[in-house]
Formats: sequence, C-alpha cells, structure tokens
Amino acid sequence: KLIEGKAIQLHPLVCTAFNADFDGDQMAVHVPLSNAAILEAQLLMLSSHNILNPQNGTPITLPSQDMVLGLYYITKGKKTMGNDVVRGEGKAFYSAEEVIIAYNEKQIDLHANIRVKADVRQADGSLVKKLIDTTVGRVIFNQFVPKEVGFVNALLTKKALREIIGDIIKWTSIPATAKFLDDIKTLGYRMAFRGGLSFNINDLIIPAVKSELVESAQSEVAEVWDSYNMGLITNNERYNQIIDIWSRVDTKVTETLIRELSADKQGFNSVFMMLDSGARGSKQQIKQLAGLRGLMAKPRKSGSSGSEIIENPILANFKDGLSVLEYFISTHGARKGLADTALKTADAGYLTRRLFDVAQDVVINEEDCGTLRGIATQALKDNEDIIEPLSDRIEGRTSLHDIYNPVTDELIINAGEEISADIAKKIDEAGIESVEIRSVLTCESKRGVCVKCYGKNLASGILAQRGDAVGIIAAQSIGEPGTQLTLRTFHVGGVAGSASVESSLTAKFDGTLQFDGLRTVSTETNDGKKIQVVIGRTGEIRNIDVKSDRLLNTMHIPYGAILNVKDGQKISKGDVICTWDPFNNVIVAEGNGTVKFESVIEGVTYRDEADEQTGHREKVVIETKDKTKIPSILVEGKEKKSYNLPVGSHIVVEEGDEVRSGQVLVKIPRILSKLKDITGGLPRVTELFEARNPSNPAVVCEIDGVVAFGAIKRGNREIIVEAKDGVVRKYLVPLSRQILVQDGDFVKAGAPLSDGQIAPADILSIKGPFAVQEYVVNEIQEVYRLQGVKINDKHIEVIVRQMMRKVTIEDAGDTRFLEGDTEDRIDFNMENDFIYDKKVITDAGESTKLKPGQIVTLRDLREENSLLRRADKKLVEYRDARPATSSPLLLGITKASLGTHSWISAASFQETTKVLSSAAIQGKTDDMLGLKENVITGHHIPAGTGLREFENMIVGSKEEYELLMTTKEAMSFDEEE
Repeated sequence: KLIEGKAIQLHPLVCTAFNADFDGDQMAVHVPLSNAAILEAQLLMLSSHNILNPQNGTPITLPSQDMVLGLYYITKGKKTMGNDVVRGEGKAFYSAEEVIIAYNEKQIDLHANIRVKADVRQADGSLVKKLIDTTVGRVIFNQFVPKEVGFVNALLTKKALREIIGDIIKWTSIPATAKFLDDIKTLGYRMAFRGGLSFNINDLIIPAVKSELVESAQSEVAEVWDSYNMGLITNNERYNQIIDIWSRVDTKVTETLIRELSADKQGFNSVFMMLDSGARGSKQQIKQLAGLRGLMAKPRKSGSSGSEIIENPILANFKDGLSVLEYFISTHGARKGLADTALKTADAGYLTRRLFDVAQDVVINEEDCGTLRGIATQALKDNEDIIEPLSDRIEGRTSLHDIYNPVTDELIINAGEEISADIAKKIDEAGIESVEIRSVLTCESKRGVCVKCYGKNLASGILAQRGDAVGIIAAQSIGEPGTQLTLRTFHVGGVAGSASVESSLTAKFDGTLQFDGLRTVSTETNDGKKIQVVIGRTGEIRNIDVKSDRLLNTMHIPYGAILNVKDGQKISKGDVICTWDPFNNVIVAEGNGTVKFESVIEGVTYRDEADEQTGHREKVVIETKDKTKIPSILVEGKEKKSYNLPVGSHIVVEEGDEVRSGQVLVKIPRILSKLKDITGGLPRVTELFEARNPSNPAVVCEIDGVVAFGAIKRGNREIIVEAKDGVVRKYLVPLSRQILVQDGDFVKAGAPLSDGQIAPADILSIKGPFAVQEYVVNEIQEVYRLQGVKINDKHIEVIVRQMMRKVTIEDAGDTRFLEGDTEDRIDFNMENDFIYDKKVITDAGESTKLKPGQIVTLRDLREENSLLRRADKKLVEYRDARPATSSPLLLGITKASLGTHSWISAASFQETTKVLSSAAIQGKTDDMLGLKENVITGHHIPAGTGLREFENMIVGSKEEYELLMTTKEAMSFDEEE
C-alpha cells in the first residue's frame, strides 16, 4: 500500500514470498497500463491468489516471527503450581462464546486448561460435537478458523500453522484462507504485544552439568594425549578422537540446555518460546548463548585441505563472555561468513541463469503423449530410516498401471489417474513398496511435455494445463533456494558441526540371521577372547522374519569389522551385530605367518614420521615417482598372501613380526569431520547439473562377474573381471587408490572397484539412461535436503530431461545422419520412423524411374515392378532400409543450452559470436518455438494464453456470436435461393 512519503507499507504475510525484511530493503512499484496487464495483475499475480509455493506445494503465506510467537503464546497451557494460581482451571463450558465472556470478565486466565464443547473433525472427515480438553487461548484462536475445518486443538508453532493453512485450503476456498490468514496476522501481533514477550539475560540458564561435562571431557582428552605420547595411536587417530569427545560434550550440553529451558516457568521462558515456536533462532544459536560455543572451523586458504577443525573448542558462551583468544578465534568464522555471502550470491545467480536457459522452452503442449513407460518410485530411506515416505513422492503424479491392494486385491487406482493425497495415503497403508508413475523423464511429447507425465501444478494444487511454462517454474524452484542456501553460512559464525561417527551396526528388527558371502577368520584378542574378523568386502547379513519367512532387511558388513553373531542365530531389535574402528580403514591378515616387506623403501615409498611429542616412529606410505616400486606386505605362512599398501596408510607391523590371522597390518586414516556446508553444496549441485566427472572418479565395473587380480603395470594394479558367459573385462586401478574388491569376490555391473565418487557418464554407459536420471535427481535432492529445503522431484526431472535430449549416432544405417554425430532424440526418432518399412534399391534393373540407393515405399516398388513385369523387363532388386542406432548422451546444462534448436536463444546465452557465425554458415532458421527467442524479437510468448493454436481465436460476447451466426445462416439461405 502506498502512503505519503518515501515508505511503502508491505503486508507482513507476503514478506516470505518477496524475501523482504524491514532493514532498509528497497522495492519498486509497477503500474500496469494496458488492459491485458491490469487483468493479469488482478487475476494472476495478486498475492491472495498465490498462497501455495510452486517449489513444493506447501503454503507460502505463512505467519513468521512476532505473529508465530503471539499465537504460540496464547495456545500454550499452564497449570497451577504453588503460588502461581491459574484462575478457572478445569472448568467446563457450554460453548466458545461462554468461554470468551468469562475471559473478558477476568474469571479465567488465558492459559487455563478448560473443557468446552466443540466440533471435532473425525478420522473419516465428518464433524462431531464433543467435550474436549483445551485452553482458553485456543478457543480464542478458533474464533477465526473456518467452521468447515473443525476445532484446531494444538499448540501453534510455525510447522503446525503450515499444516493448518494447508488443511484450510483443502476444506475451504482460497478467499476463505486469505481471510483466515489476515485474521491470525492481527491476532498474532496483538497477542505478542499483550504478552509482553521480551527477554532478559536471566532467561538464559546455563546448565549446571556443563562444568562437570567439560571437566570429564578434559580428563578424557588428557588420556588420549597420554596414549598418543606413549605411541599407541597415530596423530590422526588422536585428532579424530579428541574432536569426537568434544562433539559429544557439545551435543550433551545442548540437550541438557534445551531440556532445562523447556522446564523453566512451565515452558514460558521467552527464549525457549522463541525457539520452540519457530519464530526465530535455532538450537545452535541458543547453545552458543547459554551453553558453549563449541568447536570452531580452522582458518585456511581456499583449496588447501588439512584438518579442518581446531581441536580446542571455545568453552565459553556469549552470556559469560569470551576471552581475548576466544574472541580472536571467533572473528575468523564471522568474517568468512560475510565474505562467502558476497561471493556465493553470484554463483547461485549464475546457476539460476543456466537452468533458466536450458529449460525455457519446456511448455505443456498436449494432454497425453500416450507413453507406456514411467519410473519406479520408492520411499527414500537412509538405511532403514525413512527420509521421505512413498506417499509424499507420488502425490499429484499420474499412476502408470492399475494399483491393487496386495492383501485384499481391491483396486486402489486405475492407470492414468492422478494420485491424490488420500490415494497416496491408501497406497502407503497397503504396504506397497514401489509404484510406477508417469514422469517427465519418460514423456514422449515431440515438443515440451504432456499433462499426464507432469502431473499436478503445485502452485494451484490442480492438474497442470496446456500452456503452463513448467520449464521456467522448474528453473526458478531450483535456483531460488540456491541464493538462500549460500547465505546460510554466517548465521552460526563458523561453528564446526561434526557428527559422531558410526562404529557399530545394530539390528533394526527381531529375526533370524542368514549370512551371504561373508568371509571371516577367527582370532584372539590381546586378552585371549576369541573373535571373528570379517575379511570379505561384499559380505551381507540378511535378517529374516521368524514367522513369515519374509526378508526384513539386508545389512552390508564392512571389511575388518569384528562380528558378534553367528549364522542362523536369532536376534532381537537393538542387538549389536558387528563393530569396527570408526577412525581408520584397516587391512587385516588373512592367515598366520611372518611379515615380509616388499619395496618398502625409506624416502622412496614411505617416510618415517616421528612424532615430536612421542618420539614413536611409524611408516607412512607416500606416492613414489618410480612406478616399478609397489609397496606391499607379504605374509608368509602355509600360503603366501600379499597386501598392497595405498598411499597415506600407516604400517603398524614390523618386518619379521609373527602375525595371527585377523590381526591389523595397516591402518588407513579415514578423513573425517568434513564440514557439511552448502558452500560444499552449491558446487556439488553445479557439478551434477553440468554432468562433470568428479575430480577422482571411482573405477567402475561394467559386467557381473568374479574378480581376479592381474599383474601390476606401471603403478597400476590390473583387475580382471570374468563373467559367467566368459566375457572378460580388464581395469587398471592406480595403486595409490584403495581397491574395494578382493580376489575371488563376485561383483555386479556398476559396482565401484576403487574408492572415489562414481562419474555420471559411467552410470549412463553401464546401467543406462534411467539409472543416471535417477542418480542425478537423488544426488541433487540430497544436497538440498541437508539444508532443509524441500523441492518437488518433478522440477529436477524437467531439467534432467533437458540434459538427456541428445543422442550420439553409432551406426547411421540408411538415414541422413553421420556416424558420431550428436542429434536431437526427437529428430532421431522421427528419421527412424520415416525409414521404417521403406526399401532401399540395390539394383534398378531396367527401370527408368528408380536409381540404385534410392529409398522408396514398398507400394511404389510393387507398382514399378508390375509395370516392368508386363513389359518383360528386368525387375528392380531391393532390401529393407536399415534404421540408425544411437546411444544416449548426458550433457551439462551449459552444453545443452547451447545445443538448442533456436540460435537466437543460444546466442543470447553464451558464446554469442560463435553461435551466430556457425548459424550463419549453416544457414539455420529459427522456428521461434521457445519463450526466449520470442521475448527477444518482441512477440507474444508461446505459453499460457499465448499458445500458438489460440492465436486466431476472436474473443467476444455471446450475443455478438449468436448475431453473427444468424446473419451467416441468413446469407447462406439467400444464396441457396
């Protein structure tokens, strides 16, 4: 709303959508002039019509900050305790009106727990009048909730409000929701003011346990130093253990702090209310105010690696104040945050621009492309914990097949129907693991995509329509959080978060264990206990349900783990199956024998690292210039077995030692505590979208087969994989890398043979296009999910579809393509369809019409041959036309944008001179089918009402139309006479 002066008054609920805050932001005012513009502004762009977020379909007009705090405050209950008497506690009321009268007459307190009659929504969706336990504040809040929704009896946090707004949209209309939002905005602000919610330094309660925890941690750290000084552990192990000890203290203090704050004043502690309601602040920030600041990231030049966390944490908090040294260490994090912000905004903006350009011409062009393909979707799991249930992933998509309940065999949904929220819930409850849905990735539309493959338009909550510019929505949905994410670094001021590392595997279910391909050796520990050590890398343990014989889950057992269970043993949930060293990967001896070193030469293949503190020396393998020297350990017993030493491994045995089977020979320190920050995330998203190969890709196996180790060639170990049908593939893995398979292991196609990230190009060539599409979508989601950003899969699918547009011609057949050319998939399919059932003339006989090599239809041939046969001439000989074959290509988004059909669009993106000159040389024409080229030339864009088929429509009133029709009839009638 505009007022006199230079300020714009902005409605608080649209601040989230505009990403605006009142700290000096500027805003422009646009005045729509033409009729079309005024219409668009009123009907399409008005904030009250855009309540849902196109990224994920959740409401975007959400109360935030003060409003949430006010609503949380009034809906929180309080009990009488000692002198703190709550008036009217436990009273019963006939109706909400009665409660409000009593409250206005000061007979009951705002937070009193009371009983009142209200309409409650049942599980089946009907409303029933019931006597319920609630609080006075909740009754006041419910005065504004639309009647159709029923009584909302909940403590209102930001998360709860999002769900309630979603429900109100579901049960009522958008205007009703808009009115509700306005009402609770007023209520929230008023109540935050009435509650007098501010906070005092005494509201920050420092937990009493802190000093004890810190003291015990300090003594633990001293022990670690002692064992390091005596030479029992390596420097790296010492560092990792210390970081681990402090991370644990950090979590303990935080937990205790939050617990004590929530108990203070019955949860009416202002700081706790701000945190709990989701109004402002995070556990991290409160931990730093009243707990301890914790571990800090080490200042380092960008690009240089090394231990990334300073091992002495800051034990002070902001309430006590920091010492000079602590303040100095903190400065670094704060400054890095501000610098990052400035740099990363540019990166995120550039990512958005590239996404935009690759997807700009994806518009919904037809109702149904008629494809029979789709993608199989499962719930996203991390081990057994469900990150995203199946129902969330398939809601609003189209089902590919009829789906039946596996138990009762009743039909849940027909093929080709939209999966609504209720049906998605039914599918979840039926215990169906995987559902095939239509997806943009498999859509066969010639141009753009079709409604059925895209599914629901998240911004409106109904099926998408022809003309929706889904490509641009996708690019914006992925790019927008990119700018948000980059700014997430400096809020915490460089506090390092390192997860305590897993070091054991526990059973998730009760059941019986079945071992699969698990190779173990038995050995004794130093104190004489017998243990089993796993020496295979591909072993798995299956957990089978005792009653139904169903497979509950499969657990991969890591190499070098100590096994606590036996084959066929019954276990119960929570039993420890195996444990391993969390800080080191190890190499263990597989048999008893004497240690011999091979090419372990000081200064060439290893260096002696002596610790200044301990004087204890250990051999660390280094990369050697001389490729003929391959450091390895030979254990000579009944049979000889040699173990390669990867670079960076610490040798823990000496030459001539006697070792037992299962004894650790070598420790390879795991690189731990990498800071997971979106600064790591944004480059990762770029890497995936640009389909770049990672800096050190894993060597990937292409066939199923059995591994055999070959000779060593120029510092590379040859790995030979032989399949059952005798196909043999050979791979060279640099010896500096750790090899993940062993002699005699069975590997599947696509399994990595060495450590490192798998390159998308390898997945494409081995497992095919669908696997690589799924991989890219899931990896990108992983980065965003870490930041708590929810993006619907379909947006990423739209971009990945654009990356997979091109194919490489492998054999041109009789088509007009050239071998090795890159062609559009659609053009390729059209050309092959054209050549299908055509014939190629090999010998023209005595025909004057046809020439050898000409491609004709069978009908023309038969006609020509029957003419020749009548004339007794030599007939035309022919063969079937050969279609072209191709292999799919995965292009990065920059490459894909430059490869579009439209040269205008490509030239406006990047490499203008190159694009324009090559377009001129090839004499290209631009069909003006995308959005960008039309904007550049000043035409209407072919989306929305600008779809080209609507172009010749004349919009008029019904009366005019009828008048026209009658005159037309009269005229035709006159002509007939």
